[in-house]
Amino acid sequence: MAAPNKTWYLMQKIDAHQHFWQFDPVRDSWITEEMSALKRDFLPADLFPILERNEIDGSVLVQTCQTEDDNHFMLNLAKENDFIKGIVGWVDLRADNIEERLQYYKDNHAKLKGFRHVLQTEPNEQFMLTRTFKRGINCLNDFQYTYDILIYPRHLKYADTLVAEFPDQKFVVDHLAKPHIKYQEIDEWKKDIEALSKYQNVSCKVSGMLTEADWYSWRTADFTPYLDVVFNAFGISRVMYGSDWPVCVVAGGYNRALEILQLYTSRLSHDEQDLFFGGNAADFYNLDK
Repeated sequence: MAAPNKTWYLMQKIDAHQHFWQFDPVRDSWITEEMSALKRDFLPADLFPILERNEIDGSVLVQTCQTEDDNHFMLNLAKENDFIKGIVGWVDLRADNIEERLQYYKDNHAKLKGFRHVLQTEPNEQFMLTRTFKRGINCLNDFQYTYDILIYPRHLKYADTLVAEFPDQKFVVDHLAKPHIKYQEIDEWKKDIEALSKYQNVSCKVSGMLTEADWYSWRTADFTPYLDVVFNAFGISRVMYGSDWPVCVVAGGYNRALEILQLYTSRLSHDEQDLFFGGNAADFYNLDK
């Protein structure tokens, strides 16, 4: 369905995927020694000047912790920072009281637009296909919530099965499903991402690419084959820009990640660039003016 206020959407540039945290070495154990640059607090005062310099009007803040406390941390930041246009939080989709939790957020927190689970780290690769998890997914559309799919390429075949069962649910694949850009592996990922793109309720975030490449010696040309695949497969109306800041800091940072996509999309029309750099995200997450 087309966005009701598309004119505003096209005027806004939106970073559809960024994070904030107050670093905790136990909770944030996913941040390895190799990623030591991330072992500190990252808060709105750190990101806002970067967005301003790049003429980006707002962002979608995405969870990093699988607790509802993190939701409230993000929601409080959003109250204090208007540039945070929407939030992707976490809720236990397997909980018996999932409808009650979703109703609570719908009644009290308008900036919470969707949810995510860190599927990529679950020991059970088919976690997303378990009965209790799918029951939670089934509830999301009733409350008009989106779902971010965070997976590795090996999970794409399961994601295909999941989205096929929920044709009315809005899904978005984070980080192109993390193809192995560093090793130039593309064939299997290409086949599976193209299969997933055939479902019109699925979009793709063009984000997180730097950290899937060689952090220290990547070249802009390394990303082109992967970008060609997702833009051709999903079309211009189902791809959206995301920085994955501050994680991108370990492999070049915000500006370099953005420049890759500005260069790639320079061949598109202005209207198509507007969709990629903001309109699609605003439409997908139903961001308010």
